[in-house]
Parts: sequence; structure tokens; C-alpha cells
Amino acid sequence: MKIFIISDIHGSSYYLKKALEAYDKEKADYLLILGDELYHGPRNPLPEDYNPKEVSEILNMYKERIIAVRGNCDSEVDQMLLEYPIMSDYSILLFNKRRVFATHGHIYNEDKLPNLSKGDIFIYGHTHLPVAKYEKELYILNPGSITLPKGGNKNSYGLFENGSFYVKDLNGEIIKEIEIK
Repeated sequence: MKIFIISDIHGSSYYLKKALEAYDKEKADYLLILGDELYHGPRNPLPEDYNPKEVSEILNMYKERIIAVRGNCDSEVDQMLLEYPIMSDYSILLFNKRRVFATHGHIYNEDKLPNLSKGDIFIYGHTHLPVAKYEKELYILNPGSITLPKGGNKNSYGLFENGSFYVKDLNGEIIKEIEIK
């Protein structure tokens, strides 16, 4: 199974469309969204083609393939526009006898990890910084941001496939990678 992972859309229809072009090229099975879908947030500038309503309409076309969690900029009002659930603080998936704990990162993060077992996978967004590492006996992953990357990084997404996690820019070039052993 191939899971395409994005975070921090922040209402940009431009970058969402770019990410979905990559999703189609990657031929992914599911789209995991790690929060901050529609609203740009008071700390962020308005992103290119800021149009939360259009973003919701586009995402609703993929509703059967989306697994999503709530970001700190997501609210019940956003849920009224989206036709798939976004209000959970985390989602747990299973991969090869491991838990994959998916969250936005504003509640659980590298400094405040949930209870996980050795070798489990913790994936989050929120920081807008790509991460792919094994630390504290966990795989810690972050796809970066498709819309507002920080730290001089490129707009990016994550791809989880065949036991490997990749962070790629919107052209498909690998930025970071790690094998889940």
C-alpha cells in the first residue's frame, strides 16, 4: 500500500492542486492529511491562491481516499465544509505489527510523544519542517508543508511505501528518506 502524506495546506488551492498532481503521479492508495487544511492561521501570511472554499471542494472529491486529523488551525466550522472527518487529534494505522501514530503536532510532538512501543512510527506536521529519523527507539517522520515550508526547505509531501518513508518536493525529488526496519 502506498500512502501519500501532506500537512499544512493552509487554504492554498494552488499548492493543493500541485500536491494532488504529485498524488496522481505517485499512484498512491490513500491520502493522509496531517491537519491545517483550510485556514492560514494568524501567524502565517496569506498563501498563494488562498481559497478555503475551493480547497474544501477539491478535497471532497477525494473523500473516499482521505484519512485526516485536526490541526491547530482547523475548527468545527471547517468540518461543516468537509465531507470526511477531520476533528480527531490523531489517527492510528497499522503497518507490519507496528502502530503508526498520525497527528498534527500541536498536542503530540517530538517533545511530548504519545505512549508508543519500540519501533513504532510517529508522524506529524505542524512545524513545516521535513523529518525522517530513528530516535528514542521510534521512527519520527514529518512531510514538511506543501504550502508554507520553513527553514529554507522546499514545498514537500511524504510518501510511505513498502517500508520506506520519503519526503519529496512537489516535483518528486527526494529530500529525505528512511527505511522502516
